[in-house]
Amino acid sequence: MASAPVKIRFRDTQIDMAHGAGGKASRRLVEGLIAPLLMNGSQEPLGDAMHLNLGDARVAITTDSFVVKPLRFPGGSIGDLAVNGTVNDLAVSGARAEAMVVSFILEAGLATEILEAEVRALADAAGRAGVRIAGGDTKVVEHGFADKMYVTTTGIGRPIEAISVSPRSVRPGDKILLSGPIGDHGITILLARNELDIEADLRSDTRSILPLIEAMAAAAAPGIRWMRDPTRGGAATSLNELAHDCGLGIQLAEDRIPVRDEVRGACELLGLDPLHIANEGQFLAVIAPDWADAALAALHRTPGGEAAVLIGDVSEQPAGTVIVTTLYGGSRVVDMLVGNPLPRIC
Repeated sequence: MASAPVKIRFRDTQIDMAHGAGGKASRRLVEGLIAPLLMNGSQEPLGDAMHLNLGDARVAITTDSFVVKPLRFPGGSIGDLAVNGTVNDLAVSGARAEAMVVSFILEAGLATEILEAEVRALADAAGRAGVRIAGGDTKVVEHGFADKMYVTTTGIGRPIEAISVSPRSVRPGDKILLSGPIGDHGITILLARNELDIEADLRSDTRSILPLIEAMAAAAAPGIRWMRDPTRGGAATSLNELAHDCGLGIQLAEDRIPVRDEVRGACELLGLDPLHIANEGQFLAVIAPDWADAALAALHRTPGGEAAVLIGDVSEQPAGTVIVTTLYGGSRVVDMLVGNPLPRIC
């Protein structure tokens, strides 16, 4: 007997830029159309990577595409971003990246020196992360069809011992940990495009977060419930996805959330919320309360983790909602990113 056709819930009549921004439209596309057709009806919450058994071996796998514009920006470029983003997606799933395949889509007319610079940047980032480049593919498309270069990566890793993360393991009373200041990457990209008439000494935070997660795991692995790197859609989108998947509430304290003055000023000028701005070198974690101090202390001892902070708690109510207590003692609901305020950022 033939199986019943898969039911598609996606009702948008065409794809627009918001579907790639990492917010509500992206989730609607993935959960309403792509996942039902490709995931065989799996009810597992979607994450940055999947852990699966291959014979006697357990591995983690992830894939990502990078379409940043401009290709180079203060603090990084598409080459090292492609490596760091893949390493980080594995790291927040509780895995250490071991190997990676890389595909390039190049636009006809791209200067060879630009391509060489990005391949070198990718190779250098892979070397710093201890990741082997195992292969890849290259395609060339007509001039004007690829913003000079797109990069797609697939990473394979080994699970980090004693870490097991899932939104289903999150409990009321757990602590929300943030590894450092938010919004640096998204605002840096905007400034690099000369789309904002302000001067700011700001750099992208792109980096591998694996050393931070390994240090935290060594000190507090049993207490690590969930992790995510808040890239497209920012911290607000990642935490809303968590609240949706675990069925609990997230309570944040605005005065604890680290935001650089340059990022805050740019967001105020544009009417944006720093919690919606992309990051490429930070992570969020939910930590059991008895392990929170140990996790935080381990990060503070690790280079690059000095600014880590606890920014809130998990609560029973309001279920499925992220609430921020403001600097003035009030509260506001922070939803997932709506629309596409910063295209071509990662």
